[in-house]
This record gives sequence, structure tokens and C-alpha cells, in this order.
Amino acid sequence: MQPPVTLVVSPRERFSGTEEALESVYQNTTTPFELVYVDGHPPRRIRRYLERQAREKGFRLIQLPHFMPDPDLRNIGLREVKTPYVVFLENDVLVRPGWLEALLACAEDTKASVVGPLYLEQRAGRETVHMAGGLNRVEEANGTRRCIERHRFPGRVATEVGHELRREPTELIEFHCVLMRTDVPRALGGLDEGVKNTAEHVDFCLAARGAGHQIYFEPASVIVYVQPPPFALYDLPFFCTRWSDAWSRQTVAYLGQKWRLDPDDPFLRAKYQWTTTRRRQIVNYYLTRARVARAQGGKGSRRMTAVVDSWIGKTIARPAAATLRTVAPS
Repeated sequence: MQPPVTLVVSPRERFSGTEEALESVYQNTTTPFELVYVDGHPPRRIRRYLERQAREKGFRLIQLPHFMPDPDLRNIGLREVKTPYVVFLENDVLVRPGWLEALLACAEDTKASVVGPLYLEQRAGRETVHMAGGLNRVEEANGTRRCIERHRFPGRVATEVGHELRREPTELIEFHCVLMRTDVPRALGGLDEGVKNTAEHVDFCLAARGAGHQIYFEPASVIVYVQPPPFALYDLPFFCTRWSDAWSRQTVAYLGQKWRLDPDDPFLRAKYQWTTTRRRQIVNYYLTRARVARAQGGKGSRRMTAVVDSWIGKTIARPAAATLRTVAPS
């Protein structure tokens, strides 16, 4: 008997959490599922790990020769799905027992097209709410169009807001983890590959709701998004490419045109600023480590500094030229 759902796993922004995240899926999921893993061009050690796991567990592993934007990765995985439901899951997410069963039950009970879990985030060992559904809409007033995105309960401890969490319609989910009826993204023409690196969830939810699809929040399903740091040194190229200035500028311009937003929409400005801050996070992390190592006479300090300086040049000092040369277009 064919499982009801296929998990499509792809990398979000780094590879160093791959093993822990994949193991949590197999340890905490009792509902039968198919799995398609789009590897995103990881370093050799991670690729070998995934090859071993694919042989042992029997999932389909799609290996890529270069980095690609997230919507492209999901569309590659979506083409392999033959089940009624698909779950898009990122490679830095830990799932809690019962997570998949609750998502499927919500979709069956409510006939929802899209269901999102309670998103927790783990940062420096502390867990808080990342989002519990939210608002997502385009509003027009006085001749201007603004995009509104608001998460519910971000940064709150889950036990403090538990009494307010219930299964209900929502306007917003995120791609850390989301269940859909497989025909929904296909009817929309796939996930929009014009959205390179930020606000993919905003774009999808606007499109899905605009097409008449209902989105639900299901707090009985709990996942944990593991925030960096730490990073592995091999995360540096992908992380800087994922949040590159070139992809950010393209994405913001594209979203503004697609949804006819006012050019000075604070939403667009905030998204661009966020990607810049995010990209610098790993650079600052390794520059700090390199300085400490150099001050202590560490043997690896020279190599670390050289690698970091190289990627600063490629993704920050000369973002557009370097990024677009090294990453295949979608």
C-alpha cells in the first residue's frame, strides 16, 4: 500500500545539521512516508552520509552539481511526488513525535489545502516560539499597496501561550515545514522560482489563498527550527550564496512587481535588510574565530582567515558579479 505522503527535504542555509535533522524524522515519525531528498550540492562528507542513508533507508536522493535557490530545489523534489500529500521540510528542522500524524489529521478533518505546525526555534539551547501562524496579506490604502506579514507569538515560551494555541485557519505558514495537498503547488505552476531567497512563504501563501485554498495552523504538530550558530566552515559558501546580495535584489524587485507593491513598501525594504544582516552573520562568526585563533597562535587561523576573506570578496564586496557567475540560473 502506498504511503499517503512524501517528504521533500532540502537544505535551508547550511549543511551542518543534516544528520541530526534526518535522524529525527526516522526516529519520530510512525506514519508511513516516502522521502525525496534534494541534496543542494553539499560538501563531500555530507554527500557521502546521504548516500549511505539513502541505501539503508531506501529513499530517493537527488544530487545537484551546484547551489540553487530554495524554490528550485522544492520544485525538483515535487516532480518526484506520487502521493496525495507532500511535506516540504528543511534540513535544519527537528520533528517531535506525532508531528506528521497531526498535520495529516488536520488536512483530512478540515479539508484544508495547506497545513503548518507550531514552529519552535532553538537558539543557543533555548526554545521559543518561532511562529504559530500569522497574518499575510496585501493591503491597499490611498493609492499604495503594502504587504503585511506578522508572526504570532514570536520569541514567546510555548508554555506561556499554550492556552491560546488551537487548530484554526491562518494566513501564514513557513517552509521550515509545511504539508500540502500535492495538486495545490502543481495547480499554481510550482513554487515561484522568481523568488530566489526570501519571503518564499509569503509569496506562496498569497498565491494559494488567492486561488481559493484554505491554510490551517495545527499546534498538535510541533517542529523545532535550529538557528545558527554554530556553523561548520564548510557552511560558508552555501550560506553566503543563499543570502547573497544578487539573489536578494532580484527577489525584492520581483516580489514588488508581482504583487504590485509600492516601491517604498517597508516589507520589501525589511526583507532586503534582513538578508544582508543574515549573510554577515556567518562572516562575523568566522572572522571572530579567526581573530581569536590568530591571537592564540592557532595552526588553523591562517587557513580560516583566507577562506573567510575569499567568500567576503565574492558575496559581499562584489556580490552580483561573483554570485551570478558561480551559481547556475534557475
